[in-house]
Amino acid sequence: MKGFIEGRSRAQSTLFPERLDDYVSEDSAVRVIDVFIDDLDISGLGFKTEPNDTGRPAYHPTTMLKIYVYGYLNRIQSSRRLEREAGRNVELMWLTGQLAPDFKTIADFRKNNGEAIRLVCREFVMLCKKLDLFADAFVAIDGSKFKAVNNRDHNFTKAKMKRRLQQIDESIERYLGQIASADRQAPDVAKGKTERLEDKITKLREEMERLKKLEVRMLEAPDEQISLTDPDARSMATSGRGTGMVGYNVQTAVDAKHHLIVAHEVTNQGHDRQQLHNMAQQAKAVIGGEKLEVVADRGYFRGEEIKACAESGITTYLPKPQTSGNAAQGFFGKRDFIYQTETDSYRCPAGERLTRRTKTHQGDLIIYRYWSSVCGSCPLKSKCTTGQERRVSRWEHEAFVDAAEARLDREPERMRVRRCTAEHPFGTLKSWMGHTHFLMKTKRHVSTEMSVHVLAYNMKRAINIVGTKRLIEAIAS
Repeated sequence: MKGFIEGRSRAQSTLFPERLDDYVSEDSAVRVIDVFIDDLDISGLGFKTEPNDTGRPAYHPTTMLKIYVYGYLNRIQSSRRLEREAGRNVELMWLTGQLAPDFKTIADFRKNNGEAIRLVCREFVMLCKKLDLFADAFVAIDGSKFKAVNNRDHNFTKAKMKRRLQQIDESIERYLGQIASADRQAPDVAKGKTERLEDKITKLREEMERLKKLEVRMLEAPDEQISLTDPDARSMATSGRGTGMVGYNVQTAVDAKHHLIVAHEVTNQGHDRQQLHNMAQQAKAVIGGEKLEVVADRGYFRGEEIKACAESGITTYLPKPQTSGNAAQGFFGKRDFIYQTETDSYRCPAGERLTRRTKTHQGDLIIYRYWSSVCGSCPLKSKCTTGQERRVSRWEHEAFVDAAEARLDREPERMRVRRCTAEHPFGTLKSWMGHTHFLMKTKRHVSTEMSVHVLAYNMKRAINIVGTKRLIEAIAS
């Protein structure tokens, strides 16, 4: 093939054998992995470093950890695929010293060292802090749903169970009707058709018995939900109307400047309402300092969480969800009633004063109610209420909520920053993970898997930000 670049002959011998190191460039990410893991206090993190007294010697935890970090950095999460790569991938051969553990050994390492692997992820985050990448002390908090190893048909809630039992009842009734009509046909035709239908009815009744047993187990669960493949996975609504998945809700706190994941946590709650203070505290512990600014979407809006953040030195920016239907009905909303701190009262759109009248308890919350006695003669009453008077409720600590709303009103661009910051890592991670997302089962093992993904993501981001050379120098110093 004249005119083209030609390769070497496979049978050609070399006088001086080439080194593996010659195939790994100086700025390759694999060199960061090598230096970072070698620098870790493996024993202090919880990995077993004592060799076995009997039997075949085990692989050192550093070797296994290098395999996993390299694999996840290159979108190779399967232990069987990692086994193949260890025997043919030059970079991985260089990294492990040409060791090639079998897939079960690789899988068992991930399964048995969950807590230690999660600490390794935290160690890299602290390295990013050392490089002063979190100097702005501003993070965006967000949650996203990730698919579990659990088919939707193997997850049951009260509504799903009721719907499935109803479908079986309807199918049985339909088949019984078909049997009745078959009896009026020719005997030879009727016999065969009746036998097939009776067999279907028998199977449906067996399925109904199985579902009723599952229903008992389901009702015993705290959230009245059961998953058969992954017991910790839960049915969750997604952003699409009427859609959902069986999976986990992954929470992240992402640095607004460099899009590094400062903190993360895997939950099986389908909502974010109780996660704001938890994630903000984790981020604050990592970043350090007295103050931290946090932005989140309206799914995190909860008065108790906002108050807890304020008391912890965390400044929050998040919009308040519009749950009232007054505006849709043409009535004034609560935002049209201005709270007067000096007099502990509200001023209504008509300029009248609503004073505090009652005090009630809603669980652990104390709620005050305000209204005026002149609503009956107000010319704006038709736009305000259909009742005798318009009543406005206020939580005893609502000043924290008002302050959060006021901050966002002054700096609305924070929400644009949130979207650009928090949603970028989720998009990247889901692309790396593929359509099926998680490969492991149970919350404990899924948390481990997520930590390796976060470590790989942060490592790639840090390399892009500061470069391989500077990152290696920071690890060595």
